[in-house]
Amino acid sequence: MNPRLADVSCLDSRGLHRMAYWEWGDPSARHAVVCVHGLSRQGRDFDTLAMDLAPQLRVVCPDIVGRGRSGRLADPAGYTVPQYVADIVTLLARLDVDTVDWVGTSMGGLIGLGVASLAGSPVRRLVLNDVGPAIEPAALERIKGYLGQPVRWASVEDAAEAIRQVSLGFGSHTPEQWLALTRPQLVADGDGWIPHYDPAIAVPFRAMTPEIAAAGEAALWAAWDGLGCPTLLLRGADSDLLSRATAEAMTRRGPRARLHEFAGVGHAPMLVQPEQRAVVRDFLLS
Repeated sequence: MNPRLADVSCLDSRGLHRMAYWEWGDPSARHAVVCVHGLSRQGRDFDTLAMDLAPQLRVVCPDIVGRGRSGRLADPAGYTVPQYVADIVTLLARLDVDTVDWVGTSMGGLIGLGVASLAGSPVRRLVLNDVGPAIEPAALERIKGYLGQPVRWASVEDAAEAIRQVSLGFGSHTPEQWLALTRPQLVADGDGWIPHYDPAIAVPFRAMTPEIAAAGEAALWAAWDGLGCPTLLLRGADSDLLSRATAEAMTRRGPRARLHEFAGVGHAPMLVQPEQRAVVRDFLLS
């Protein structure tokens, strides 16, 4: 089973940009599961989960602007969650859906929180994968260490190993699973390979100050406290980005999320392993 690739034009501060998305299942269904990836990833991360869900559900996995098959922004300052939320609103209009279930990993979870908190939001159920309103500073520093750095690999295998080294928190995968996760992350460059994202996505990330981070956290907690939809919170038990204290707070306030932790995984579970997919599938189909 292969997904369909399409795209939609979205508005930004300099004009229009193109957002690509991968679609599985019945394209006429008025309900869809939207799966959104992490900061430097892309929609094909969800292939295995989508194949699980597609016999029963329409599944849509966008490449957020600046990643994968999507276009790039003329102004790097636009690589922020508000722009991504606006793009998703455009995508949902194109899909012509009435309701949405959301599965968001890391950055994709923050986008989902933004969409779900909008007045009149179509989000019916929300799955946040290893992210919450409070993000640990150590994780931000770790990500700053590699995001947007110039790099080029001679082979897909070399790239897979290099990406694996900065992605150890993803947990254990077979060589076949890891290559499947790696190939969409690469784009050919002459006789080598480079990351399939715009290095400029790092610009606003690196510009973040403690004051900006504190204001963002306050806004995210306010959005969280206003949610009413059923919410599943996934956490890698060894996560350096979502602390256990933040996760537990998320079970006590706002939508009072149901928390599920995965042992032997950090940031973030990739929803490839059967036990991880089962938790998400059971929540969406219950």
